[in-house]
Amino acid sequence: MLELIIALPLLFTLPTIFAWQLFARANQKGFYTLIPFFNLYIFLKIVKKPLWWYIFLIIPFINVFVYMLMLVELVKCFGKFKLWEHFLAVVIPFVYLPLLSTQENLKYTDPDVADRPKKGPVREWADAIIFAVVAATIIRTFLVEAYTIPTSSMEKTLLVGDFLFVSKISYGPKIPNTPIAFPFVHHTLPWSQTTKSYVEWIKLPYYRFAGLGQVQRNDAVVFNYPAGDTVSDRFQSNVSYYSLVREYGRERVWNDHRNFGNIIARPVDKRENYIKRCVALPGDTVFIQATDLYINGKRSEVPGIVQFKFLVRTDGTSINQRVLDKYNITEAKRTNMPNEFVFWISQDVADELAKLPNVSTVEKIIEPADTWNSEVFPNSEDYPWNIDFFGPLWIPKAGATVALNTKNLPLYERIIHAYEGNDLQVRDGKIFINGIESDSYTFKMDYYWMMGDNRHNSADSRIWGFVPMDHIVGKAVFVWLSLDPNKSLFDGKIRFSKSLRVVH
Repeated sequence: MLELIIALPLLFTLPTIFAWQLFARANQKGFYTLIPFFNLYIFLKIVKKPLWWYIFLIIPFINVFVYMLMLVELVKCFGKFKLWEHFLAVVIPFVYLPLLSTQENLKYTDPDVADRPKKGPVREWADAIIFAVVAATIIRTFLVEAYTIPTSSMEKTLLVGDFLFVSKISYGPKIPNTPIAFPFVHHTLPWSQTTKSYVEWIKLPYYRFAGLGQVQRNDAVVFNYPAGDTVSDRFQSNVSYYSLVREYGRERVWNDHRNFGNIIARPVDKRENYIKRCVALPGDTVFIQATDLYINGKRSEVPGIVQFKFLVRTDGTSINQRVLDKYNITEAKRTNMPNEFVFWISQDVADELAKLPNVSTVEKIIEPADTWNSEVFPNSEDYPWNIDFFGPLWIPKAGATVALNTKNLPLYERIIHAYEGNDLQVRDGKIFINGIESDSYTFKMDYYWMMGDNRHNSADSRIWGFVPMDHIVGKAVFVWLSLDPNKSLFDGKIRFSKSLRVVH
């Protein structure tokens, strides 16, 4: 946080430098614009704002908005009241301020005595809308953003229909990779299924400001979907592009537009937002044995409610709906057998169902240890894992070096070429990184292992692997409203008991 307090006023010096002549015309010395911290003090005096505003100039991210207001007030002091003039002052001050100072008849007017033109209703509304959009954009980019839970991968910790706040400052907010975008939408315009909501004329490199802390084990984390760098605009992120390629082949996926649409690439900040629990940190070792999760050799317990898939056999009768409501069972299906049901529930609920008089058996459905699931990371027969028997797998850590060979390359190849931007090739059984034969690799970033609490209904790191640090968005902190998508407004749609709660 200290580095932010120091760095941001220094950064503000840069556009302030271009106001050198304007400072001079306001009866201040032009070279004041070169002095960090002091130049902002003089700036406030020129635009006649209270000096306690300086407090806002050292509050991270708020200061960005305050400084933009100061730029607008500065050009007003020189008789510039049109909306487009304010826009130029904020967006390209390094161009507009020097051009403004070249006007011979330009005169500074004390804002306390200036006779400013009265705004019409259109201008009043335009100013209000612009103010609201800019303020909301800064807040949702750097401080906190609202999200909705669309899937059941975190049941019963987070429910479908939960509206929650995600803290960007918990781990430090990221500078957007694509800063020019339609406000308040993610990657697609609201009236279209395929039209991008952003342009890539300007692409910014990854940078994260200092946050309140680091990602901790068992945090509920929002992140950009790592496998969402390439998607079919027909399926979007509902079906993984890489899964489609494995099933149908790359040539058909790219050329069969009727069935797969267009294949598009997305920058990191425009990939789908996912929420899972961080169960392992950089340097940890993950191991799953018969659904039990082990971190560094110790069985891991999470603060949420962990669910699995259970097969329930009855005497031929169904489970009463009142029982389902009592135990909040929302995911269920009947098998082809009339006395068999599949429920996604916790072990505690499974134990309670086993006590029912019409229930004969309740057993957890587990994939056999010797069964390879080709959809499970790293999608290699050399690692015949499935979602219930997985690992052990070491989580890469920035600065750590791992020996490379053709057998363990499937574990790290996506990190090397997709996440860390290297050219990776294998020729004649040898590994070449950026054209150099390599038998080791040193990681540039930290990586994390994310899993849903609803373990048997969650596409998570077991499917697509590691989550890079530059994909981390923020920490889920608070559910402010919970709506049941299966009920009407007058039939208990608002889940009052699940609203206004802290995420654990």
